[in-house]
Amino acid sequence: MQTVFSRTPTLKDCTTHYCPGCGHGLAHRLVAEVIDELDIRSRTLGIAPVGCAVYAYDYIDVDMIEVPHGRAPAVATGMKRMRPNNIIFTYQGDGDLASIGAAEILHAANRGEKITVIFVNNAVYGMTGGQMAPTTLLDQVTATTPRGRSQQNDGFPLRICELLTVLPGTAYIERCSLHDPKHIRQVKKAIRRAFEHQVEDKPGLTLVELLSPCPTYWRKSPKEAMAWIANEMTKVFPLQCFKEPEKS
Repeated sequence: MQTVFSRTPTLKDCTTHYCPGCGHGLAHRLVAEVIDELDIRSRTLGIAPVGCAVYAYDYIDVDMIEVPHGRAPAVATGMKRMRPNNIIFTYQGDGDLASIGAAEILHAANRGEKITVIFVNNAVYGMTGGQMAPTTLLDQVTATTPRGRSQQNDGFPLRICELLTVLPGTAYIERCSLHDPKHIRQVKKAIRRAFEHQVEDKPGLTLVELLSPCPTYWRKSPKEAMAWIANEMTKVFPLQCFKEPEKS
């Protein structure tokens, strides 16, 4: 029989701990495939902060470091400045990047650090029990918003791509989704563009946001979770390229 699909080498050959239907496994594979296709595995360094994202180092076979919740962009800044020839990426969730790490990503972007950020947005805190995150939708039920997120009490969902796009230090910003094969292919293209920008040593921070399912804390089946992204999340977080790299 002819092999038509196989595991990419940078994705470790092991069983993951993620819940059924979780999007992190998809994201890991796409990052690993891009690293292999660009042949940058030997000089790539990853940063995984506390949260569901932290286990990326168990599955993506490059040198990685674990950092405190929200501090990945600060650590990435130091790593890239000390080792400018390495490819540095952070792998962060929304509870991490958009909450306790909001100042970190804002200032790293404003400084134009030459790093790549993979931002997984599932609109909820996953590791700690399903609490409201900065990206939780209005009326979305979570462990801390049993009647749904209220605009009056909790404010609006935070749109990171829209915030960072206006900063001159950002070079490439795109929001994609993991909810079906068509959009998963677009995710890979976006991740590749973000890494290529750094590989070519061009100025500015690159960030790809991935709308990702969390069936466990959305209290939905995996199929329902994918449909909820398409029907509800994309209304609040539109899928688009917000900022293209400037042509040299």
